[in-house]
Amino acid sequence: MLALGLLFATSAFPAPARAADAAFGQFVASLWPEAEAAGVSRETFDRETRGLEPDYKLPDLALPGRPETGAAAQPEFVRTPADYVKEATIARLARDGQRLAREHRAALDRIEARFGVPATMVLAIWGRETDYGHAADRLDALRVVATQAYAGRRKDQYRAEFVLALKILGEGAVTRKEFRSSWAGATGLTQFLPSEYYAHGVDLDGDGRVDIWHSVPDALASAAKQLADKGWQPGVRWAWEVRAPGNADCTLGIPEVRKPIGAWLGAGFTPVRGRTPSPAERAEPASLLQPEGVYGPSFLTTRNYFVIKEYNFSDLYVLFVGHLADRIAGAEPFATPWSASAQLRTASVEAMQRHLTRLGFYKDRIDGKAGMLTRAALGAYQKSAGLKVDCWPSEAVLQSLSAPR
Repeated sequence: MLALGLLFATSAFPAPARAADAAFGQFVASLWPEAEAAGVSRETFDRETRGLEPDYKLPDLALPGRPETGAAAQPEFVRTPADYVKEATIARLARDGQRLAREHRAALDRIEARFGVPATMVLAIWGRETDYGHAADRLDALRVVATQAYAGRRKDQYRAEFVLALKILGEGAVTRKEFRSSWAGATGLTQFLPSEYYAHGVDLDGDGRVDIWHSVPDALASAAKQLADKGWQPGVRWAWEVRAPGNADCTLGIPEVRKPIGAWLGAGFTPVRGRTPSPAERAEPASLLQPEGVYGPSFLTTRNYFVIKEYNFSDLYVLFVGHLADRIAGAEPFATPWSASAQLRTASVEAMQRHLTRLGFYKDRIDGKAGMLTRAALGAYQKSAGLKVDCWPSEAVLQSLSAPR
């Protein structure tokens, strides 16, 4: 029976897995000096790391002998704009946001006065990140950041996040049971990494601690401070929806091409629904954003657009949050409908980026995300190849790029 038990134990835990987990344990133990330097007690370190195991099901890992998992699960990069910025979802969240704006009016007034960030904007971040607290994170935050520090593609960043996660637990800011996160380690009502918690956390409710997990005032104030710390400009719209002229060049849709809104209007771009920018607004520098190339809505994006983008790098995320903020304030849906019915998968976008890099059109990261720079590079290739210039990644353009030359 003993031999049978040993055989079962051996077959249940293959040698490579045991070796990898042993190496993980050694790695975690090696971080004690960094944790001690950050103020984590030995008691906290031992208690929270005892029995800690890696989670190799997480995306964005780079494990020896296995292909990089990437971050293909992120909806911002694999769904069409119409599916991501879904009108039914936006309308529901806007109604809930209006109710919560009334419920938390006193705290939101203090946030606006202190940080210059509109109440609607922080409510929109809360709505997008966790559905106003209804979409609970399921993963053990400490396990997530430890795994990413050990086997992720951004190991140095997550070493620091792991140490600060231990510090959060050691200070009693949240219990381990309630310290839940996304696959990337973001936690709380408004989804902060541990480093962001320490950099931007605010105790607005005055109870002596920063609680982004249970205190709505603290979570919203912390989100506002993060935007303010990253350069939010009070009184400036995040973007203007516009109609592009027929001769608009979609390859200009990159952050580096910035012109006063008045200059864009002079080139034929027209604000929707007859909105008229003030003289001060016409002087604001803006970049062109066409998330579906020439097919869907167009936007003139201000500095505040790029501040929101530092919260989450996806253009669709910023559009969702910015539009939801407008809708909470009573605005109408986008005037121009979305058109795309399909979005290339991550692997196809990566292949497209490699071809564009080889041909000299693209100089940014190969990440499988069809952002502003990828779309503009694609448009430049379409110009050079005599194709229709629409700045939209499609299978037809990928086949053209892949053709022998």
